[in-house]
Amino acid sequence: MPELVLWDIDHTLMATGGLGRELWADAFEQVTGFAMREQASVTGSTERVILRETARLHGLDFDEELFTRFADALGAVHIRRAAELRERGHALPGAAAVLAALDERGVRQSVVTGNVRLAAEVKLATFGLDSYLRLDEGAYGEDGEERPELLRLALERADVTGPKAVFLGDTPADVAGGRAAGVRTIAVATGKASVDELKDAGGESVLDGLADAAQVLAVLQA
Repeated sequence: MPELVLWDIDHTLMATGGLGRELWADAFEQVTGFAMREQASVTGSTERVILRETARLHGLDFDEELFTRFADALGAVHIRRAAELRERGHALPGAAAVLAALDERGVRQSVVTGNVRLAAEVKLATFGLDSYLRLDEGAYGEDGEERPELLRLALERADVTGPKAVFLGDTPADVAGGRAAGVRTIAVATGKASVDELKDAGGESVLDGLADAAQVLAVLQA
């Protein structure tokens, strides 16, 4: 087993049932004063990049102060609407079982995600996934713009080298980020990308999902 398993969150461990965009638009309007007409691509990206590009689409300037206020607003709106998230969203099949199985085996686990930390914490707690994860050893949307940067930071926080870690994510950007950071990446076709697209991106191992916990554990040990 690897010493450390790092997880993406959205569409790898859970899904918001479409609520995520609403929460994002809510926070965007709070900090800019403009209703969100359109949103930049979110797949495999970080909140900092998404905000910068979405601000540009609305003719607005982006700076660090705007991002800080947005991160605070996005975290707060997740807290305020956590009950709605529980009703509309769900943990993906097998996610809790795999996290629990790894925890029982003494494998350290954390997250590498484009979400700002407070939003990530709310999402994981809402579906009972947080207790298996060492969140202080993860990396979040406040920490950088690209997956390789976030992965390297998580490894540093966990004091683990790349060859002793595995990263699981659902996008070609996750696969590319893992390769760039020297971390073995297992792709999970539970998001928009198909198995073939994830293989084309360079995924060494690609799973249909996490529902077969025994299969996931076997791939992690391979």
